Amino acid sequence: MEPSKENLFKYKGFYFGVDTTPEYLSTLEDFEIKDSDVFLVTYPKSGTVWTQNILSLIFYEGHRNGTENTEIMERVPWLEYKTSEKDYTALPSPRIFASHLPYYLTPRGLRNKRGFIVYISRNPKDVMVSHYHFSKYMRVVEEVPDFNLFMERFLAGKVLASSWIDHVAGWYSHAEDFNILFLTYEEMKKDLRSAVLKICNFVGKKLSNEEVDSVVRQATFENMKKDPRANYEHLADDVVDKDRGSFLRKGTVGDWKNMMTVAQSERFDSVLKEKLKTLPIKLIWDINEEM
Repeated sequence: MEPSKENLFKYKGFYFGVDTTPEYLSTLEDFEIKDSDVFLVTYPKSGTVWTQNILSLIFYEGHRNGTENTEIMERVPWLEYKTSEKDYTALPSPRIFASHLPYYLTPRGLRNKRGFIVYISRNPKDVMVSHYHFSKYMRVVEEVPDFNLFMERFLAGKVLASSWIDHVAGWYSHAEDFNILFLTYEEMKKDLRSAVLKICNFVGKKLSNEEVDSVVRQATFENMKKDPRANYEHLADDVVDKDRGSFLRKGTVGDWKNMMTVAQSERFDSVLKEKLKTLPIKLIWDINEEM
C-alpha cells in the first residue's frame, strides 16, 4: 500500500512531505556550504527537536539566558522544508540547519567535508511507535489508523523519509565523505552532559562549566516540553491537530514495549535483524540496558 499522494511525494527515491517541492529540492545539490555551517541530520522521530534545542542553547547565549525569545524553527531552520522567503545565505554564521535528507541528497559541499554534521540515530522500534503517534497529530502526514498496517509500511520504507535502515546505514557507510559526529538518542538520554560536551568539542564551541550546566538543565525533555520556543506549540491548526497530542510526546527509551505485541516485535526483528547486524552501532532497546 503506497502512501497517499496528498501527503507524501517521492523525489530521487526518497519520500518527502508536501510542504516542499521537487524544484526546490533540486537546488540543494548546489546549496553553498560555509565552513562554519552546522547541520543536524536525523531520520524523523529520532530526537531532532531535542537536538535543535541543544544546538540553540550551545550557540546562542540569548537562548541560554532567556533574553531572546526566538523559536527553534527560526534558530535552526529546515533545509529541505523552507518555511519562509528568508534568504538562507544571509543568516549569520554559524548557520545551523536541521534535515532529514539521506546522504546522497545533501549539498555537494557537505560531501567535501566542509561544515559540521551531527547525526542522531535512535532504535527503530521507538522511532516507529513515535512516527505512528506523530501521524495522528500532524495533519500534513497521512494518518494510518491501524498500527499493524503502519508497521508494514514502516518496514517497507513507505513512510515520510523512506526506509529507516537505508537512512542510518547510508550515513554510517559514507561517513568518510563528511565531517560528521555520530550520536545516539539513547546515549543522550543516559548522559546528556557528555553528549553536549561531545557536540561542543566537535564544533569548536567553548563553554564554561556553568554554561554547560545551563544547556543540560534546559535541554531535559521535561523543561523543553514547557518551553514555547522549543516545543513547536505555535504550529498552525491546519498543520497539526492539537486535540490529538503534542509535537513532543514522551521522549523515552523503550516505549515500543507499551505498543507492540510479541508477534509484532518478532515480525519487526525478522525483517530487520540481518540488516541491523551490519550497522556499526549497538542499538539500545531499553534504558536499563548497559551501554
